[in-house]
Amino acid sequence: MIYRNFKGQKLSQLGFGCMRFASDPETGEIDQAKVNAMFDLAIREGVNYFDTAYPYLGGKSEIAMAEALSGYPRESYYLADKFPGHSLTGPIDNIALFNVSLRKCRTDYFDFYLLHNVTEWSVQFYESEEYHIIPDLLQMKKEGKIRYFGFSCHAGPDMLDAFLTRHEGVFDFVQIQLNYLDWTMQDAKIKCDIIRKHGLGIWVMEPVRGGKLAVLPESESAKLRALRERGVGSGSGGAYASAADGGLAEPSDASYAFRFLQDLPGVTVILSGMNEVFQVEDNLRTFREENPLSDEERSVLLDIAENLKRGVPCTACRYCCDGCPMELDIPYLLQCYNDYKFATTMTPSMRIDALPEDKRPSACIGCGQCMHACPQGIDVPSALAELAEMYEKGPHWGDVVAQRAKSIEEDLK
Repeated sequence: MIYRNFKGQKLSQLGFGCMRFASDPETGEIDQAKVNAMFDLAIREGVNYFDTAYPYLGGKSEIAMAEALSGYPRESYYLADKFPGHSLTGPIDNIALFNVSLRKCRTDYFDFYLLHNVTEWSVQFYESEEYHIIPDLLQMKKEGKIRYFGFSCHAGPDMLDAFLTRHEGVFDFVQIQLNYLDWTMQDAKIKCDIIRKHGLGIWVMEPVRGGKLAVLPESESAKLRALRERGVGSGSGGAYASAADGGLAEPSDASYAFRFLQDLPGVTVILSGMNEVFQVEDNLRTFREENPLSDEERSVLLDIAENLKRGVPCTACRYCCDGCPMELDIPYLLQCYNDYKFATTMTPSMRIDALPEDKRPSACIGCGQCMHACPQGIDVPSALAELAEMYEKGPHWGDVVAQRAKSIEEDLK
């Protein structure tokens, strides 16, 4: 197992993400036997970092994780959880909700605790004096119930940098969406630079982009096979020996996504939301030993990323912003557009939610000034019109918040 040192702690670089446990589609009950089997295998092979969050799987993730870990000494693993400030509809007793998670996880402290999903939209709640979230959690850290304090973030680079600057010295690490697609599509490379500038650890979520980089289209996967056939990288040696039977296994598409991240400066923990034993086995093979990508492998992965993109080739030069009569942040909106075009998720919706009505894509009047100014020849008005339509269709974070708020109310009774 590859380990990384973080402030004197020896963390497995492969972290077990507990957001995607297999469950019964009708009852929602988690397959506890499968979770136990996955954890037993992972722990046996050296995984010691487990990550959950209060809202995962309707509040059942914390409970299932705690059950799977119940047979192991508490000091033998690191536990990470998150505070759902992005899911609140008003101020609550933050410490009471924190204690709910402690009880569900059967522990009296968290090794790593995060503000969940800091974005351009949710930052107003996390920084609100009325909500009082950060001061309350810092009190928990002072009392020893939190060892290391961080936050997960889906915001753009500007907001990330500004948030860290306003709270210099408060956080120990930042968890971001990082993979070879979002290296450019969501400016993850720039975000890594920002986090390192502030001297914090980098934690990775969505390393295979919700599974889309785990099973590539055949035309793209063939490029990786071609590398192996020529003896380039992981296909040419025994580093991919099976953790289960000692034999050799064919490197998976997912293994390349993880190897892209392993030797990035500052990357400490790479979370994988595993829900099948074979996924655990595959990841264990990848993280058994250091196996950096060759320059050629890295180049091919970045080429694959460009082929997977379905949006527009915006370079954020901002020429389009000069003279826009509505003063729209067009590069920001086009980044949301590209995110939607790759996959429908909540992230671009939340980023648009953060904008005033007159700065959202629907505010575009279609004058075409931006299109004439764009060096890439992007039909910006058409893209913004499509973005406005996609945003209107949803999904919308407000609907999720309303549902989660009821669970929080029940837990605090």
